[in-house]
Amino acid sequence: MPARPSVLFVTDLAYPARGRRYCDEDILLTSRLRDDFDLALCHPLDAAALMDAFDAVVVRNSGPVLHYQKEYDAFRDRARALDTRVYNPLSGRGDMAGKQYLLDLTTTGHPVIPTIDRPQDLHLLPEAAQYAVKPKAGADSIGLSFIPPDQLSGLAYGHILVQPRIDFRYEVSFYYVDDAFQYALHAPDPERRWALEPYEATDADLAFARRFIEWNTLDHGIQRVDACRTQEGELLLVELEDLNPYLSLDLVAEQTRDAFVAAMTDSLHRFLEAPGPA
Repeated sequence: MPARPSVLFVTDLAYPARGRRYCDEDILLTSRLRDDFDLALCHPLDAAALMDAFDAVVVRNSGPVLHYQKEYDAFRDRARALDTRVYNPLSGRGDMAGKQYLLDLTTTGHPVIPTIDRPQDLHLLPEAAQYAVKPKAGADSIGLSFIPPDQLSGLAYGHILVQPRIDFRYEVSFYYVDDAFQYALHAPDPERRWALEPYEATDADLAFARRFIEWNTLDHGIQRVDACRTQEGELLLVELEDLNPYLSLDLVAEQTRDAFVAAMTDSLHRFLEAPGPA
């Protein structure tokens, strides 16, 4: 490995995310990562054609892959064929692999919003005034709808997930580099998901989040554990973001931001020095 490894940083700087600016975050990250790496930015649609010229590919704020699923699948296939190191590694079991993990975690009794995809499993859902119906391939609330209980049996099952609509106090996200906790943010207003504020995580909170970090078994990479706090005080997993989680770095203190960048830099070095492909 050269003294300054080369990194292809994949981002969609023009992606119109609701409530946050992807481009600012990735401009910040790349400006700092250049201290340690020879770095170039590219759009996700260009990654497959360019990646063989770099030591590693870092996938960051590249937008929901459902908007370019065919090209993303081709990128993954080519990366595996070339033994390209992709960060996060392509072995993630969370959102990177689809929403199956929500079903698996439900059946194994993990603290997750109960999720089903078959009518014969409706008994696994608790009673609720409304139920959330979302496509399995969804992201950013695309295709999300809410229905009353009497419509559950008439749904077209197969490509949808069904969950109870949780009356929660707030949502909270825990941010990790590799298996190391970095910071937490929460949205005090349930109606404003991206109006985030710093959150002081308790030992119990971190034990909850670590449970899913360990379940995912990623040795390297950035992960975000999204959860909601129920009215009874319980945390339930909403999503395990392990593909391209937005980090909201503009909302944390400068010292926290610096620590995150340092942790990501160290993680990338370890990733590049590890034996074998991603």
